Amino acid sequence: MSLVDKINSDLRDAMRARDELRKLVLRSLLSAINYAEIAKQKKLDDGGVIEVIAREIKQRKESIEAYTMGHRQDLADKERAEMAILQEYMPAQLSREELIATAQKVMAEVGARSPADKGRVMQKLMPLVKGKAEGAEVNSIVSELLSKL
Repeated sequence: MSLVDKINSDLRDAMRARDELRKLVLRSLLSAINYAEIAKQKKLDDGGVIEVIAREIKQRKESIEAYTMGHRQDLADKERAEMAILQEYMPAQLSREELIATAQKVMAEVGARSPADKGRVMQKLMPLVKGKAEGAEVNSIVSELLSKL
């Protein structure tokens, strides 16, 4: 079962259960997936769907930050609840230790010797951790490891 089929199935279940928040989030997610498919002019595979979900989660995080700064805790809580629903469809996130191990393996493969090799390391590492870790965290780990060389 593809990820889109699972989302559609969960949407039907949410409609039957009269879960308004889940229904709203899944409908907006399917809409975002549809827009991405139109933009790319092809059906998205599960990897493409995960990218869309990650983008939606990132938008929720930015909204939470803005609402918190604006002292709108009610709206921030709503965004947190939506983000929790979206995170159910993301693959399991890698721990910091797993990211470090993967980065060290890639650095050895690439033959990285200095911070100047960061681009080559990131180019090879990002497809391996796509959807399993945030880019900013991967970037900081690679920078930290390269600075120790």
